[in-house]
Amino acid sequence: MIEILQWSTLAICVVVAAARIPNALRGENRSLFYLFALMALAILLSIEAPYVAIDRVLGGVNAANLILRFVIFAAIFFVGIRVTKGFGAPDGYRLITGPIGMAALGLVSVTVVAVFLMMDTAGSSAGLGAVAAKSGRNAVLAEYYGAAGRAYPAYVALVLLPTMCRACRSTLPPLVRLAALLLAIGSVAVGLTLLFPLIPPELGYAQFVINYTAVLCFVVGLALIWVARVRYGGKVARRQTSTEK
Repeated sequence: MIEILQWSTLAICVVVAAARIPNALRGENRSLFYLFALMALAILLSIEAPYVAIDRVLGGVNAANLILRFVIFAAIFFVGIRVTKGFGAPDGYRLITGPIGMAALGLVSVTVVAVFLMMDTAGSSAGLGAVAAKSGRNAVLAEYYGAAGRAYPAYVALVLLPTMCRACRSTLPPLVRLAALLLAIGSVAVGLTLLFPLIPPELGYAQFVINYTAVLCFVVGLALIWVARVRYGGKVARRQTSTEK
């Protein structure tokens, strides 16, 4: 079941990214293509078989997991920029790109790298399951590493949530409000990742469901905004502006 969810999510990300290629080649909104490509790469590095294959090429020390963390950071950062700018949320934009947001990204990044270097990371294992099982100290460090990796995406998601809730209640076109709803659900799902340490081992599958719900909601939500802009054209931008007054 989990593998079906993983590969299905990857397929959706790849299809959406591929659909943006013609526009990207024409120089139209290339950032959206890069964003979908980052999400596809993140999902690829979350699946056991491709993860192990890639990590072994990198030396078999789970460097792929560290790369995955920064791919996720980049993806959520650009999601935050696109959403706050697209929905006219200057306060949210400043919280992501301003001093507070940059400090949060920098602190989390340094912490992730530092804890990674403190662990015994030998032996490729998606999710660092085998690494966490090596010893008591390694298990604790793996928990800290995971918590640090979840902190920044949760920060951005919680910044986006109020904007998405306002958009859902606005007079924007139905397609855009549906996109906002999906982005809001995705933001809540990312926020819930902070509670992963409280989930008992027998319910570990819930972590996969939450993670992939977040990815799917963000990908489909952003894709719907793109479709809405194609369908409604300038009307979307004008009605977004009207909701700010």
